[in-house]
Amino acid sequence: MQSILPHPTQPVKPGTSTGQQYWQSTEKILDSYSPADGQLIARVHPSTRADYDRVIETAQAAFREWRLVPAPRRGEIVRQMGDQFRRYKRELGTLVSYEMGKTLQEGLGEVQEIIDICDFAVGQSRQLYGLAMQSERPAHRMLEQWHPLGVVGIISAFNFPVAVWSWNAMIAWVCGDVCVWKPSEKTPLTALACQQIIGEVLRNNDVPEGVSCLITGGRDAGEWLARDPRVALVSATGSTRMGKAVAEAVAGRLGRSLLELGGNNAIIVSEYADLDLAIPAIVFGAVGTAGQRCTTTRRIIVQESIYEDVKNRLKNAYTQLRIGNPLDESFHVGPLIDRQAVKDYQTAVQEIRTMGGRFVVEPGLVEGLGFESGCYVRPCIAEAENHWPIVQRETFVPILYMLPYSSLDDAIAQQNGVPQGLSSAIFTLNLREAEYFLAVTGSDCGIANVNIGTSGAEIGGAFGGEKETGGGRESGSDAWKAYMRRQTNTINYGTTMPLAQGISFEL
Repeated sequence: MQSILPHPTQPVKPGTSTGQQYWQSTEKILDSYSPADGQLIARVHPSTRADYDRVIETAQAAFREWRLVPAPRRGEIVRQMGDQFRRYKRELGTLVSYEMGKTLQEGLGEVQEIIDICDFAVGQSRQLYGLAMQSERPAHRMLEQWHPLGVVGIISAFNFPVAVWSWNAMIAWVCGDVCVWKPSEKTPLTALACQQIIGEVLRNNDVPEGVSCLITGGRDAGEWLARDPRVALVSATGSTRMGKAVAEAVAGRLGRSLLELGGNNAIIVSEYADLDLAIPAIVFGAVGTAGQRCTTTRRIIVQESIYEDVKNRLKNAYTQLRIGNPLDESFHVGPLIDRQAVKDYQTAVQEIRTMGGRFVVEPGLVEGLGFESGCYVRPCIAEAENHWPIVQRETFVPILYMLPYSSLDDAIAQQNGVPQGLSSAIFTLNLREAEYFLAVTGSDCGIANVNIGTSGAEIGGAFGGEKETGGGRESGSDAWKAYMRRQTNTINYGTTMPLAQGISFEL
């Protein structure tokens, strides 16, 4: 890790892409503690408003140059970034695991997502297609083309401290935009590491200073991006509460926002399900990243005839979970991000008990030698009812709710009957059920899967959800259009001036 980072115990200042400039700050230092062992691993200067303004000015100047670089050339630079992340996959993945708390396999998988989106963006750089259209006027040609937006602000969350940044940045860069990244104040070190990794590529290719910028801090820094008319697009990942505040601020200046917010994801388990497939998918979806994914499986809606069988299988599977240091690959579940998350877990458990919920797998804290950080909890399963307020909310902890259903329409109504609409799944070998779930009568989520879980989306598909999830789409498919502006062009190559709609105007 030391090969890609400044000394971790010295306060580090954020800045722009090549590492040549770091801005001075007089604000309180951000201390990053590992939830794995409670150790202080980084001290980072948060950006002041003056720092922020200098970063935006540098980014604006860089955009004026970067937009003129041919898109395939921009793609080539992103390709080189992908090679750099391949080179540092083990180091960065280990750092992600240690600073955030997800297992090492998940940390390495997150870096692989960066590599994959780099590969995708390289191809995309030669496919930023427009359209040719037929004009109603003689000797006229109509076409549609796309231009870069300008400065793209990226606000990322702690649970995917580097991957979600890359989903936005790599696509934005091939589109000709420049990026200003505000990572979570809980995971600043991984963000600094990414800047270090790509800095060499940017310098070697004479990329203008400011194409990739970093600011650090808490809510204030995010508000600066949201309210700044110099920032063309704000892409924000986090809670629905945060997203509503960002959306209101950006809309107030008629800017653009791309929101990836909360999830309350369900798996329907049909009587026709292959339970040997379903159980591992449910368990990984519920406990992966200690329940701190937006795509975490939070509810399972089980057909009444197999409800007891599924419950017993899950109880047995949960007894096999090993909880411990995320850097030890023998463990399935690491810690929550901090002690506040542990308090949220305890509050949710108490509310479930108050509502009359019964725990199929009991909750609890994990304490003792090796768990000194105080951030380890036991994944649990509760029998509940879909309408309960605690079930309707997204609690970012490993609590799974079991809900019975009678008919498929009942199951789909329960699945859709929450404010969020990110990911969903059904396990069934019945073709009619599968198609019904995917039809307009089925899932209302942005992601709907058959015979796989809610967690673990691939780069090639557009990622995002509906309702309180925000409606944004990142990563694959045609998500690149969010980072560009559309322009319609009409060219008159004739000798007369006919008007559209047959209007006559004579002088």
